[in-house]
Amino acid sequence: MTLAELFRQKGQDVDIYQVMTRLKKTAADLGLPMGDRYHIYNTRLAQEVGLWAQSLGKGHAFHNAAFQAGFVDDQNLSQKTVLMDLAETAGLDSAAAETVIDDRLFSDAVDADWQLAKHQEILVVPTLVMGTEKLVGARPYGAMVNLVARHME
Repeated sequence: MTLAELFRQKGQDVDIYQVMTRLKKTAADLGLPMGDRYHIYNTRLAQEVGLWAQSLGKGHAFHNAAFQAGFVDDQNLSQKTVLMDLAETAGLDSAAAETVIDDRLFSDAVDADWQLAKHQEILVVPTLVMGTEKLVGARPYGAMVNLVARHME
């Protein structure tokens, strides 16, 4: 589905090119790569593979590969072959990733994460939660450091 279609379904008249221009500027200001991304994909399976990767100490590598694939290269993160390739890029066995996907081995764990996010009223990714305070959206590193420092006192 295109982002324009998504916003139309929600009754919002949005200039996607203008939104992407602002998003790319924000990403550049934060030192993040950002490609031309005009589609949205169901990332449920990517979340499941991500939790599996995390359980094996490869979560950071998988999430970096998924970010590059989804936000820079506009790859479809709902496709099993894409996820298997990303798992391999992260240093994981692609056949094991296929089993995780086919057998939905981390589906319950993702459900639990979604319930926690709903309980904490998290609506935007990323959101950093410390105690009852939230830092919503992509923010400079200094803002995250300040949030953590306030909660270490």
